[in-house]
Amino acid sequence: MSQKRQAGYFDPSRDRKSEITTLMQDYAAGYVVPLHYHDRDQLVYASRGVMTVRTGAATWVVPPYRAVWIPASVPHTIAMSGGVAMRTLYLKPRLAKKLPRDCCVINVTPLLRELILHACGAGALRIGAQAQGHLIGVIVEQLKAVQTIPLQLPHLSDPRAVRVAEAFTANAADGRTLAAICKNSGASKRTIERLFRQEVGMTFGKWRQQLRLMQAMRLLAEGAKVTHAALEAGYSTPSAFISMFRKCLGTTPTAYFRMGRKAEGAESQTDCIGRSTSETTIRQQALGVYRKSGLRSRAERAAFFLEDLLLPVDQR
Repeated sequence: MSQKRQAGYFDPSRDRKSEITTLMQDYAAGYVVPLHYHDRDQLVYASRGVMTVRTGAATWVVPPYRAVWIPASVPHTIAMSGGVAMRTLYLKPRLAKKLPRDCCVINVTPLLRELILHACGAGALRIGAQAQGHLIGVIVEQLKAVQTIPLQLPHLSDPRAVRVAEAFTANAADGRTLAAICKNSGASKRTIERLFRQEVGMTFGKWRQQLRLMQAMRLLAEGAKVTHAALEAGYSTPSAFISMFRKCLGTTPTAYFRMGRKAEGAESQTDCIGRSTSETTIRQQALGVYRKSGLRSRAERAAFFLEDLLLPVDQR
């Protein structure tokens, strides 16, 4: 579905020269960034907490180790579940040409995470500055290779389907059948099922499954135990939720959020210019990215740049 333009305030970039600008901002639980849009493409990463991004077309839940890609001119809101440490890159339009022109949740590799944190520590990056130009190149190469993650809940437009969706969104644990809900929607079960397939490209059952998974993630971010989050989100048993979580994110909820806390601890060791104790990962993975692409000379230039990043300030 295409993004729908909504009312919202325009938040323009104040730096017209830099290819990448950044924002580091911590938010309290429950805070909502009001509807707005930018003149740059935006990569929003939370090193701590879970964000819910809403546009006119869909809702995305963004847990740790994931980021949301928001193209320029797309109005959106961002709601925080638990305290959120937001780290954002703003890219000049078309700098990352291969990314979709619609919002999506992407996987954040350890290398991309370190690059985001370092760029945020630098404040802004310009291609004309040699070291910064190399860093921009590594970031763009990483964005070309990202994997999108199905943590999206598409919105509906037909009033009858909207009424059904709103009923379950208000209470994800609602145990009523679709047929029972349809009695108050003005349409038959068969019609509603057709509208879901037609408007969002998935069955009602799949849509509700996504709704429950996303709601459980928000509850976990707010500090809920796995059992409580599972039952509040409408799962019949905690094991059913754990199974669905593992299918989507590759591990159990407990293990996933434990990794997020470890990553938060690693970020707290980053110094004032954005170097962290794990930046050897940057050197190793960046060289691998370039050499696999046959860009050996570029890999060598990146190596010099990354070695320089790891030098103490007084040795530069």
